[in-house]
Amino acid sequence: MQNRQQAKRELEYAKRRALINGVLATLRGEENHLMPFEWVRHLRPRGEHYRGTTPIPLEQVVGSVDRYRDFDLHFLPREEYLDDRWMSIRMAQLDGRELPPIQVYKVGDVYFVKDGNHRVSVARRLGQKYIDAEVIELEVKLPPEPGDTLRDLIIKGEYADFLQKTRLQELRPGHQEILFTAPGRYDVLLEHIQTRQYFLGLKFGREVSWEEAVTSWYDKIYTHVTEQLRSQDVLSRFPGRTEADLYLWIMDHRYFLSQKYGFDVGSARATADFSRNFAPHWYERWGRQIWNRWRQRDPLSSG
Repeated sequence: MQNRQQAKRELEYAKRRALINGVLATLRGEENHLMPFEWVRHLRPRGEHYRGTTPIPLEQVVGSVDRYRDFDLHFLPREEYLDDRWMSIRMAQLDGRELPPIQVYKVGDVYFVKDGNHRVSVARRLGQKYIDAEVIELEVKLPPEPGDTLRDLIIKGEYADFLQKTRLQELRPGHQEILFTAPGRYDVLLEHIQTRQYFLGLKFGREVSWEEAVTSWYDKIYTHVTEQLRSQDVLSRFPGRTEADLYLWIMDHRYFLSQKYGFDVGSARATADFSRNFAPHWYERWGRQIWNRWRQRDPLSSG
């Protein structure tokens, strides 16, 4: 009876903390949910391997296969129907009974619970650092990170496809990351490389390999534009954007200016003109930040 009362008190405290976390997250415009394992499919897993039973860090358990709506970001319980199961696990601990390992998928350095969500919740509430788990590891090129949104994983999956098609990691080891803030952009880069391949063929009067086109595009075009962005400090004028975002915009702007003036204006002039004419004003940047926070209030939407 005493153990049941203690378990009930701890459950009530955990649910109060979950409620407070939810209110604070809403006020701050932050996410407060577990990452659904379903999102991992966007990373294009290439295989899985059983790693056996081992202690795993609880702070790296970031998601769940089918209970991601039932617990908050810190694995605190959010729904009343979880109460009995949560209390039974805590009472089993207080009675000295040994609990079986949980089952998880490992993706990169983070874990998704397949079975044992309540055990994770109780362990996190008690401040445990590790928990025994049967681990199945999924093989991905670009792993998820805590705090990733669905949009982030879709973009990482597209980036992984781009790297596979270009073999850029092999051709240019240690290359700078090419990251976008919206999906659907890597196909445009592939078109740029195909165009580069075509014009190199005309220039040299021979067939140009895909690998040669990739390295020429990266060395002579992409890297050159990003160097212009840095030398002119353009990125600071477009908060929330990446060099890859600006690369595409500037290449489009370069084409527009070249058509307007009848000659190739070059990347340096296009970069300066784009920054001067299209950098948002402070009130536009402020409005965009408000909008982005509002949009993130429904983190499980497709966004």
